[in-house]
Amino acid sequence: MKLHNNTIRGVHTALEAIFEDGQYADKVIERTLKSNPKWGARDRSFIAETTYEMVRWWRLINHLSPSKDYWDLFGTYWLMQGNALPDWEEFARINPEKLKGKYESITDPALLESIPDWLQKLGEAELGGKWASEIHALNEEAEVVLRVNTLKTTRERLKNQLAEDGIDTYLAKGYPDALILEERQNVFRNPAFKAGLFEVQDASSQLVASALAVEPGMRVIDACAGAGGKSLHLAALMENKGKVISMDVEEWKLQQAKLRARRNGVSIFEPKVIEGTKTIKRLKESADRLLLDVPCSGLGVLRRNPDTKWKLSLESIEKVRQTQQEILQSYPSMLKPGGQMVYATCSILPSENELQIQKFLGSEAGKSFELIEDKKVLAQESGFDGFYIARLKKKSE
Repeated sequence: MKLHNNTIRGVHTALEAIFEDGQYADKVIERTLKSNPKWGARDRSFIAETTYEMVRWWRLINHLSPSKDYWDLFGTYWLMQGNALPDWEEFARINPEKLKGKYESITDPALLESIPDWLQKLGEAELGGKWASEIHALNEEAEVVLRVNTLKTTRERLKNQLAEDGIDTYLAKGYPDALILEERQNVFRNPAFKAGLFEVQDASSQLVASALAVEPGMRVIDACAGAGGKSLHLAALMENKGKVISMDVEEWKLQQAKLRARRNGVSIFEPKVIEGTKTIKRLKESADRLLLDVPCSGLGVLRRNPDTKWKLSLESIEKVRQTQQEILQSYPSMLKPGGQMVYATCSILPSENELQIQKFLGSEAGKSFELIEDKKVLAQESGFDGFYIARLKKKSE
């Protein structure tokens, strides 16, 4: 592939915003691409994918690079990808043979997988022998997975419609609403997306709403709804009959969810901002089903959010564990006796997952609950994001 000075500068600009200003990679890339409307589809794809991959391998690239200069860092990354560098003055300091030798001498697994030392220790402590394969899987580029909106179309119909537009997809066994793109591309401009026929949602994430075992006509609360991806899936599974109350502490996220619901043709969606404990108390024992897709470290989705590993710390993970347990101690009061709830995270750490459920069940708030089943989804086994999903039942009084 031929390199172009202006697109490499676009990558430089994005990396500066991510690592020097602490901004989130997805927002930075979105803004960077908007900044130059003259870039074609191939240029935009190059900038987005190169930025993400350089963020993913940032520690390793910095170790191998002859300097912290962005041209040296990019040139190092380009060679790591098996490409040849053009004879440009900007790459004069890079010696490919020296770089290769330096790479082959690395024995530190944290450096080879380009993660912080503290994360390597934590992963080994929590996942033991499975950690090495898991972090390796989480360093692979994520596939683009669509969730078919069954309120408007079928999977077969959408597959054929996308194929007519040159977007080839395939099915994944065990994921009834999923279509996976054969090749990465921007699907948000496709008429089918604008018509609300699909959402982009990882296959593991699609398991969460399904685990709640909802039925048409139920009253369902999605208590940590965010931008509403799982609320929309719940509404589709309920055939747009009943009520889905989507709650979050961030009003702007619920506004996004509202727009998505309109595009999806969902009429049973009701946004509700959590303004404190009063909001939870007012909904006491009102839900047939309750989804707690709680805040988490996000370690299970490193493939699509590689900058997470540079923003996390042991302290931030401990803080999120406290938040998870606070939610478990309070929010289940919204569930009717005999109702079911799902606790889910996009984390692979037992301390955020099954250990939190054990702690909840052993507490006063959890004594009226029983665990029906739980599922640990690892990227190395599923090929998709890492997730944890626990289904619990509130005992009838």
